[in-house]
Amino acid sequence: MHDVIPTLPDSDRTLLAASLTCFAIAGVANAAVDGVELTLGATALAIVGVYGVARYAQSVTRRTLAQTALGLWLSFLGIAGTHAVGLETVGAAVPGPAAVTVVALTAITWATLLAAAGTTLFLGFREYGSPAPADEQVIDGETSDYSTR
Repeated sequence: MHDVIPTLPDSDRTLLAASLTCFAIAGVANAAVDGVELTLGATALAIVGVYGVARYAQSVTRRTLAQTALGLWLSFLGIAGTHAVGLETVGAAVPGPAAVTVVALTAITWATLLAAAGTTLFLGFREYGSPAPADEQVIDGETSDYSTR
């Protein structure tokens, strides 16, 4: 009898959480002010967020990555509905300062959009980036320059 407990691959959710935070801050910084310095800082934060999503994508299974991507897309679609109503309208309807609600909704929108796009992109790399066997690499209708005698 084995005394080893089977475990799932390390998911490292902190990388995904850190990426969501970077995307949220970058989105709010980019939407708040039109300064070049702030835009460059937001771009740098977004790049750090993409790096975190890439590391997360490497540490989880394909199924987990697909479920994460789907969950993030559904979250984005849910929060995007507030934009149809209007962020100020939602901010006025929710208790507390309306400006805080608007900033929070903007941050959540950017975080879910960029993380969903990133996880989907890395899922696509995983799905279609694997090398095919040599005999399957020729696309239908493509001819080779070499003789097959």
